[in-house]
Amino acid sequence: MKQNEFVTAFAPASIGNVGVGFDMLGLAVQGVGDRVSARRTETAGITIKNVRGLDGEIHPDLSTDPSQNTASLAVEALWQDTGASGGVELIVHKGIPLESGMGSSAASAVAAAVAANALLDAPLEQEALLPYTMIGEKIASGGLHADNVAPSLIGGLVLCPSVVLPSLIRLPVPGGLCSVLLHPELTVNTAESRNGLASSYSMEQWLEQQGYLAGFIAGCASNDIDLIGQCLRDVIIEPQRVASVPCFAAIKSAAMEAHAIGCSLSGSGPSLFAFCLEADADSVSSAMEQASRGAGYECQSWISPLDVAGAFVEEA
Repeated sequence: MKQNEFVTAFAPASIGNVGVGFDMLGLAVQGVGDRVSARRTETAGITIKNVRGLDGEIHPDLSTDPSQNTASLAVEALWQDTGASGGVELIVHKGIPLESGMGSSAASAVAAAVAANALLDAPLEQEALLPYTMIGEKIASGGLHADNVAPSLIGGLVLCPSVVLPSLIRLPVPGGLCSVLLHPELTVNTAESRNGLASSYSMEQWLEQQGYLAGFIAGCASNDIDLIGQCLRDVIIEPQRVASVPCFAAIKSAAMEAHAIGCSLSGSGPSLFAFCLEADADSVSSAMEQASRGAGYECQSWISPLDVAGAFVEEA
């Protein structure tokens, strides 16, 4: 590879928590994500040439300061750890809205790490990039957790509790189910949302949520869609966050009336996701969009299988 050649990687958006598994479950989403281009430089250090938005123009809100961008922080950690010579120049192409609950900061960190890894003389296995992506994500989310970076990195539905990191568990997903992700034109700051959560919960709440998580994982393992629907519930975090998404109740109600098996916030919101049968996906998506617009919020939605591929190099 020539010194001045860019490598571009794509990393998909993600649904953090997947409702039932706060900080422990994540799901990759098809059709939307971030791209990062990287090339080696003779000068040491990580630099960001520019950050471009959905329209291809310079992004008005994101800094090119390498100490403030999840992409550059992830690459800096990788470069230092591997002892690679020289430096890396990045171009970040944002495809995910900011503060959307769709893993925007995580996707930038993942795409950057995957692109920079491809520049190494001895690239690491993709799953080994997780610790570097988490370093990048920490600055944006205010916590060291993997529920967005993990599915964006390796794809699919991922169980990633802190007690097993850096190991990841890609869960089996039942055939015939898909996700619908809807983003209303609102923003929620993830770090602020986390800081606003209660610090203690009752034993009853804790046991109930543990039961739902266990049932959800068992439903995935046994291909039991009814059990997944029964257990796709969040009795602890969702009630604390819905006030920041005024259209939440209307959208969730519309999704369930259209035969979704479950619906909750994606990450800290404002995006919502639903699980449904593939045959019902169009009607669920349409119902959620109509409810959002009926509440006064324009929106976008994506229908996705549950076994989406993770990040990959697009071109070199």
